[in-house]
Amino acid sequence: MGKKRVAQKGDTVSGLKVQVKETASKKKVSRGIGYIVSTYNNTMVSLADLSGNTLAWSSSGSLGFKGAKKATPYAATMVAKTVVEKVKKTGLEDIKVIIKGVGPGREASIRGLAAAGLNILSIKDLTPVPHNGVRPRKPRRV
Repeated sequence: MGKKRVAQKGDTVSGLKVQVKETASKKKVSRGIGYIVSTYNNTMVSLADLSGNTLAWSSSGSLGFKGAKKATPYAATMVAKTVVEKVKKTGLEDIKVIIKGVGPGREASIRGLAAAGLNILSIKDLTPVPHNGVRPRKPRRV
């Protein structure tokens, strides 16, 4: 286990020329989609470009909130601000928000996205709603 060394352009290793790939800068995106999943136990926020490729994501559990504190509106606001900080380099300005779930972090996460400097163009609620509920019990036979 020796020291690891980053090869520079033009370096040779045992007589062979080393190819060094330069990392391309992150792609520039001006419009995107924000997905918010707010459950009773957690709040997850991810930002994607218009084709659906995720740029950044975060959840209240990944920020260190534990137990019942994960589902608080404060945690949802912190999650939204963290995600926006991650995508600042891409130049994201305008987003459409798609929200799922009925947890306490719904409105707080939207406010957090707006407070962090993103323009919210539209908000769409895609919370799943049961059509007919569960199957009823069999009638009791006496």
